[in-house]
Amino acid sequence: MQDSIVIVGAGQAGAQAAQSLRAGGHGGRITLLGEEPHPPYQRPPLSKKHLAGEIGDEALHLRPPSFYEQNTIDCRFGVAVEAIDREARAVILADGERIPYERLVLATGTRPRALPIPGAELAGVVTLRKISDVEAMRPLLKAPGRIAIVGGGYIGLEVAAVARAMGHEVTVVEAQDRVMKRVVSPSVSAYFEALHSERGVALMLNTGITGFSGTDRVEAVQLADGGSLACDMALVAVGAVPNDEVAAAAGIDVDDGILVDGSGETSDPSIHAAGDCTRFFSALYGRSIRLESVQNAIDQAKAVAGAILGADADYDPVPWFWSDQYATKLQIAGLSQGHDEARTFGDPASGSFYVAYLLEGKLVAVDSINHPRSHMMARRAIGKTFEEGLLPPVG
Repeated sequence: MQDSIVIVGAGQAGAQAAQSLRAGGHGGRITLLGEEPHPPYQRPPLSKKHLAGEIGDEALHLRPPSFYEQNTIDCRFGVAVEAIDREARAVILADGERIPYERLVLATGTRPRALPIPGAELAGVVTLRKISDVEAMRPLLKAPGRIAIVGGGYIGLEVAAVARAMGHEVTVVEAQDRVMKRVVSPSVSAYFEALHSERGVALMLNTGITGFSGTDRVEAVQLADGGSLACDMALVAVGAVPNDEVAAAAGIDVDDGILVDGSGETSDPSIHAAGDCTRFFSALYGRSIRLESVQNAIDQAKAVAGAILGADADYDPVPWFWSDQYATKLQIAGLSQGHDEARTFGDPASGSFYVAYLLEGKLVAVDSINHPRSHMMARRAIGKTFEEGLLPPVG
């Protein structure tokens, strides 16, 4: 196969697509376009070891720059794609340059959800998605200060753990009545709330915000109850939205993500998509889903590369995720939304337990806290009828 393939997005999915295409025998031109000035890198460490200064930029790189040269992958970093000309089969860069393609792969990822409230543009109000975001945060973290974190999800709690370990006064402001409510059970939320509280993190649950205030930079978070929370930095960590605007403007079907089939094909047969920016139907869960995870980025990109190379592909994964907070590892297999029963195995007070989520007697997800064996077994057991021995004992 000698088609010229352009990949828009140089994150985990884009890099994997390029690698799998070349490894699978594609002999034509592969062009990898990335908006950031860095080669493809891992994002999970950004809110953990990279933010803490334990690893540098190069340790994040998925592959050394020589890999792309040796595999004749034409990398263009620091460029933005402005539009797709589907009729002419070309992507148009922000500077007007046109790059032709015979096959196009969109791996545009996500961006942090913005809060359209007063003061959001103040210096010191930050988000965390890129290396440049960490670079912007580090000067604010040099001396112990007051850190406000808006959002009690993975990113917010991971940064809270790092900032607290660095000696900062940390407050997490969460609109819901418990942390990580969208993805874990009440018992898991309670465990992590206690974990952070014991280490001095203040949790403000059931608390909305109306804005940020300050003269030249952020000085306080304005709370919905009329109060305020003084701070020297405010991290907004309230989820992510897919970068699907360029696809939508080109007439490709989108719905909170670029719509794809099991092969990653979009509504245009010459265009595929992979990673956080996509939405697809999961037969396993019986609904349309959009996943934000390393697992999805890698596996869906492999499926897309295979489909472009002529293989049959029907991507329907068992998703898995993880979060490191202090010395505690949370591993999630499957999707627990819509479950009708949750069973806890082990004693949360011991620091090692798991929660199994069932729907009509079948296992749909497992949250494992410092219990890797249950996580690995769950990834093979999702979708099966729950019975003794399906998951391991605790203790």
